[in-house]
This record gives sequence, structure tokens and C-alpha cells, in this order.
Amino acid sequence: MTTTKTSPTSRTTTRAFRCSAALAAGGLLITACSSSAGTDSGQPGAPSFEGRGPITYVAGKDTTGSVQPMIDRWNKQHPKEKVTFIQLPTDPDAQRRQMIQNAETKSDAYTVLSLDVVWTSEFAAHQWIDRLPQERFPLRRMLKPVVETAKYRGGLYAVPGSSDGGMLYYRADLLKKAGVSQPPVTWAELKAACAKVKRLPEAKDMSCYAGQFQKYEGLTVNFAEAVNSAGGTVTDAKGTPTVDTPEARKGLDFLVGSAKDGTIPAEGVTYQEEDGRQAFQSGKLVFLRNWPYMYGLAADSGIKGKFAIAPLPGLNGPGASSLGGHNMALSSFAKNKATALDFIKFFTSEKNTATQLKEASAAPPYASQYDDKALIAQYPYLPVLKESILRAVPRPRVVQYGDVTAAVQQHAYAALTGDKSSAQALKDLQAALQKSVAQ
Repeated sequence: MTTTKTSPTSRTTTRAFRCSAALAAGGLLITACSSSAGTDSGQPGAPSFEGRGPITYVAGKDTTGSVQPMIDRWNKQHPKEKVTFIQLPTDPDAQRRQMIQNAETKSDAYTVLSLDVVWTSEFAAHQWIDRLPQERFPLRRMLKPVVETAKYRGGLYAVPGSSDGGMLYYRADLLKKAGVSQPPVTWAELKAACAKVKRLPEAKDMSCYAGQFQKYEGLTVNFAEAVNSAGGTVTDAKGTPTVDTPEARKGLDFLVGSAKDGTIPAEGVTYQEEDGRQAFQSGKLVFLRNWPYMYGLAADSGIKGKFAIAPLPGLNGPGASSLGGHNMALSSFAKNKATALDFIKFFTSEKNTATQLKEASAAPPYASQYDDKALIAQYPYLPVLKESILRAVPRPRVVQYGDVTAAVQQHAYAALTGDKSSAQALKDLQAALQKSVAQ
């Protein structure tokens, strides 16, 4: 089992503290840092975005095989401005650490960065990425919640390449055979449906439900979804921690209780995205919370035609996904920035995001693609995915996100594994987040 720790350098970057004294006074709220990267193109001190030539594109491992062909198309059209694809580990925490290490050495090895949407504010505040000229990109055609993830204090610091919303994958064939006519809308309905399915001879050895519960970023996502789906919040609108509440406890209690009663299998606390996908595809799970990338892979597996998708369930009705996705940002220390801007525009175009939808089940940022009847006929999950994205709740958009997610992972995992009660875990998490506020 991998235990992820936050990079110490993300906690001690003195520049962030010098330019952001309000962290101590204003809690976890995002604060301003003045820099040459803090103004729009064309204003004094703005990045020049000059230079043409080879660049790199840095992202997590491409498990779908869809990224390199797109880069190959670019390279064929731009033989003097070729892009080299640098693939980082699949673990988001490891990706973030490597990108931060590169930035803190001011290395030009990384040019265009594929950032988890929740990292945009942190990287912008630390001046690791440039503020981009908004007029260069078709932002108005994109879903508003998706565009907001690419902004920091009103400026554009990245361009949405994909969005993401959690969905509930379920074995539609087994639910139908067990007499369950509709996918569950609440957690209680999920458990009841699973109990009926497990009475079937072919399902007696299956487990009910899994998500991403290993001690990494996926646990932060799933914890936040449980809390939000029970009516709670992780932080309020001002950035104040709000996890020691009855609502948050109901959310965590669902996860902890499910681990105790076997709804979540014992090995479920070791699952990342791919572990859960493989378990679901091999017939070990009735329900799975996962991202849309999985749809195409499952449709090409042994359960083709046997599964369907639905919105995430919640305590008393439909739940709320954590808003996911990736934004493309430009390293402040990179060379050949003119090429980099053109590549970002190329990669995030409607044509290429449609290709990513088709080849990787990646949620597109453009609103029109969710209402396209031809696409819906080919990808029937699009209406569910759009609902998930529009209902989604962002994870805390804070400068010191590494400290926040590390604390969530530590205390939520302790509750899941039985080392702490839900009440104690939330009390300790509240104290840890408040300590971060006071630093």
C-alpha cells in the first residue's frame, strides 16, 4: 500500500508566504501575489510569450493511449516545434510533487503542464505558471464551472483540457435480474439493491461498492463527495474549515460504516481508479464510483452491454461529485512560449477534445458537446456526466492545497481503517485545517 506524503517544499516556499501574509489572517482563502506573471498580455510586466522551437508536455501516464497520437499530429504539422510527451506516475500526488520540484529549481525541462483542476490556484499563487491572455482561447463556449477552475483572482492561468465528474457505474444486468428497476438515488437504496443482487447465485461472491479509498488524492475526492452529498462542506465560502459538523459526520459515517459492514470490500481501501475499474470489469463489484474515462474501457471488456451509469447517490437524494478534470498551464520557466501557447490552443480545441471524448471517454469542456444528439447516441452517458459536472462541488481552492489534502487523507483513512471513530477523525481534521490557517 502506498502512503503519500506532501512534499515538504510545498509547505516552506518562502516566496508564497512573503507575498501572502493574509494566509495567517484570512484562513485558507486564496490571496494575491504580485509578479510579472500577474497581469494580462499587453500590460506592463506581462509575459512576452516569445520563442519558437521544441517543447515538452507533462502529464500523468496516459492509460488510454490517446495522447501520443494527438501529439504526433501536431509534430507532423510543426516539424520545427516538436512536442515531447513526458509521462509522470498515475498517482496525482506524485505528479504534483514532481511538477513542484521542477518549478522550485526553475528548470525549463517542463513546458506545458497538465494540472489537476485543484492545483491551478496553488501553482498560480507560487508564480510557477504564467497568466495567459484570455482572448486567445474560446472560453465562452465552455461550461462556466469548468472555466472557473482555470482562474486565479480573476486571471486565466490555464486552459481547460478536460473536465470530470464522478459517476456511479453499476451492473444493470444484475439489477434487472434481481428485480431492481432503477439505479439507486440514495445510499440506503444502494445497499438495498446490492443485497438483492447478492441473492443471485452468480453474484454471491461479489462485493457491493468501491471508490478510490487508498491514502492519496482520490481519497480526498471521495471524502469530499461523501461530505457534500450529506449536506456538509469541507470549507465554507470564506475558506474556513467546516468538517466537524453533523452533516460531515453523516458523510464520513457512510464510508466508515460501509467498510465495517462489508459494503466496501476489505481490499477497497487499497483501490485507486484503475484498481476499481479492473475489479468492476472482472465481475467483483456491483457498484463503482469512477470517472468517465472508464466508460470506453468497460465497453470494450467482458461486461460490454451489462453495465450502465447513473448520478452518484447521496444521503437523501442525488449526491454531489467533486469537480475534476485537467487544465493546461504554461511553466513560468519554460522556453519557446509562443509555441507553447499554440500547442495549448491546439490541444484544447473542440476538435481535439471531441477526439479525447471518443478515444479516452474524457469529459469535454465545451457545452455544445453534451447536447449533440449524435454524440449522445454514441456516448449515452453524456447527459449524466453533464449533470454531474454542473452539480459538482470544487475541492478547496487554496494556495496551500498540499497541506489540506494531506490532512484529509490522514484522518479520513484512519477512520476508514478503524484507527479512529468518524467523530474523532473529523475533530482532528478540523484542528489540522485550523492549524494550517494559523500558520
